[in-house]
Amino acid sequence: MTHIPSFSAYAIPDIPLIQEGDNVLATMLDKISQAQLDLQEGDVLVISSKIISKAQGRLVRLDTITPSDAALSLAAETDKDPRIVEATLQESLSVSRKRKGVLVTQHRLGFVSANSGIDQSNIKDGDEAVLLLPIDPDRTAQEFRDAIKEQLGITVGIVISDTHGRPFRVGNIGVAIGVAGLPAVKDLRGRKDLYGRTLVVSQEAYADLVASAAHLLCGEADEGYPVILMRGVDISPPHGIASDMNRLPENDLYL
Repeated sequence: MTHIPSFSAYAIPDIPLIQEGDNVLATMLDKISQAQLDLQEGDVLVISSKIISKAQGRLVRLDTITPSDAALSLAAETDKDPRIVEATLQESLSVSRKRKGVLVTQHRLGFVSANSGIDQSNIKDGDEAVLLLPIDPDRTAQEFRDAIKEQLGITVGIVISDTHGRPFRVGNIGVAIGVAGLPAVKDLRGRKDLYGRTLVVSQEAYADLVASAAHLLCGEADEGYPVILMRGVDISPPHGIASDMNRLPENDLYL
């Protein structure tokens, strides 16, 4: 019988609204079990960065932020709230692009995104607070993977996801900002195409593809599915981390 490649994805129901200090891993495993979708060897969990950030206490009230002179100047240029600009600058390494209504930065984790990934959606008092990205998503992903191995005796992949826009393309897609137990980038150089031609430059942002597939179920509005279980996804080594996908500044035309 011909092998037909496939994978499955399941949105885990009934994940509660996460609060600071909550045990995200225990909550996920409990809800996965209740949904009768017990984890299996080789599964991948794609977890919204938002619930990691909430558990880590990354929610910042705007009335606690005092804008610097640099933030005030940049806010005037971009027509943005100076407090949000200050939070953006504190989370960034540099400003990539700016204009009225737009502020694109290189985040402290190395990738380029709007407003350093700061978000006001799906948080309590969203008009008066901002949610920063997790402190170290790669480390959190590895900790979750290690804990699952210790508790359940199985090896899984973990992706912590966020949504980013793209240059010259409309709309957001899911991206991986934390990775453990699966490739971040698949290097296809040296392989042959259908006509026997050797691939010279082809590299696949594999973890981003996994994150984006999961976002078809996760969504960005009121769907309420921050955890997606994927089954049948290739997690064979070499494994990587999300920072593997950061292009070096000297090789990037748009940074």
